[in-house]
Amino acid sequence: MAEFKEAPAGASVAQKVTVWFENRFPTAFAEYKKHLSEYYAPKNFNVWYFFGSLALLVLVIQIVTGIFLVMHYKPDATLAFASVEYIMRDVPWGWLIRYMHSTGASAFFVMVYLHMYRGMIYGSYRKPRELVWIFGCLIFLCLMAEAFFGYLLPWGQMSYWGAQVIVNLFAAVPFIGPDLALLIRGDYVVSDATLNRFFSFHVIAIPLVLLGLVVAHLLALHDVGSNNPDGIEIKATKDAAGRPLDGIPFHPYYTVHDILGVSVFLLVFSAIIFFAPELGGYFLEYNNFIPADPLKTPTHIAPVWYFTPFYSMLRATTDVMVNVLSVLVGLAALAALFMGSLPGKGKIAAVVGAVVSILLLKTFDAKFWGVVVMGGAVIILFFLPWLDRSPVKSIRYRPGWHKVLYGIFVLFFVILGYLGIQPPSDIGTVVAQVGTIYYFGFFLLMPWWSRIGEFKPVPSRVTFAAH
Repeated sequence: MAEFKEAPAGASVAQKVTVWFENRFPTAFAEYKKHLSEYYAPKNFNVWYFFGSLALLVLVIQIVTGIFLVMHYKPDATLAFASVEYIMRDVPWGWLIRYMHSTGASAFFVMVYLHMYRGMIYGSYRKPRELVWIFGCLIFLCLMAEAFFGYLLPWGQMSYWGAQVIVNLFAAVPFIGPDLALLIRGDYVVSDATLNRFFSFHVIAIPLVLLGLVVAHLLALHDVGSNNPDGIEIKATKDAAGRPLDGIPFHPYYTVHDILGVSVFLLVFSAIIFFAPELGGYFLEYNNFIPADPLKTPTHIAPVWYFTPFYSMLRATTDVMVNVLSVLVGLAALAALFMGSLPGKGKIAAVVGAVVSILLLKTFDAKFWGVVVMGGAVIILFFLPWLDRSPVKSIRYRPGWHKVLYGIFVLFFVILGYLGIQPPSDIGTVVAQVGTIYYFGFFLLMPWWSRIGEFKPVPSRVTFAAH
């Protein structure tokens, strides 16, 4: 048994209470020191580093508001829409809780997208943080599943038909597709059975997995240490006491620092809730204020904005696009044949791979490949630590044209998101196809383009200016 500490003579009541708890729960105090007061973070964090803590804040908001919504929501196809109206009209402050939850869903994706982009530009996925990045990608996948299952719960027109369209995509999977779609729905159409399944996943199953992944993400991060805008390991230079010279304790410095980000976020968050909770139909679609009607299909069905970049890639995968991809694969195989640096076995492997790829592209229809493209757009993120071969981590020390590539990547991602909301058009489809090819080309060609160009020398210590 550990020896009990004694409060010093003349200690205040707060100090005595602290010592009392520390004697009986020392593990909590040890973890507090490890992850807050004695966790040294780089001293050159900038505004991009607000979004991780803000994502955690939104997660708390979603859990708390979700608990209150579940108290009044009825997971029944005949009562669901009316129970949401009851929350909005009759439950005291119910409208505020509902709008906080719906706005929080969009805010969560905004924070996560910005957080992931910050990781991309500063190389936060590079060694030794590969596992931190993988946990983050799993959180992103979990978040998408959580949002998808929760989208059906209001039982409005867009909820119902959006779920119908998305679940039907699984039917395009060869051999097991129809059975898989039936398993997800629990019926031959989206019905009460589907609503109950989605409710249980949204409220219990996915949040438990999500919380576990968030904890794993933070623990893995604190084990290897935070990255910084310079991409320099601060653990490489320490003082005599073993503390990083370029680090400062996370608490109180960054906990106070994050109050600025939280304050600005809450101002914007509150403005949206009180003045524009639908945000022009992007956060809450107007069709979703109409009860679900299985006999009346909306003129245009589209998912919520945070799914639309991937939905746009799905729609862009047409028969024409499959044919273009087949030609590109063939040209790549021909280029490999004439590469002098490639050994004979490598050329044979390239040709065989191209033939197999073309046969697969022609065997299955475009709808199936659309599902593959949509899923692949997320899965490819997991491999980013091994695709990037740049000699430096941070975008600060890469060639200027690398920044242009990242800028075009963001531009196409935003355009794909916008096109996914709009009704299909010929021009829109062509732009979406170009954007989809660029998205995958950005990652698949990264082992090549990330190594070329003139890189700037990386300093041995972080660059920091007090502010």
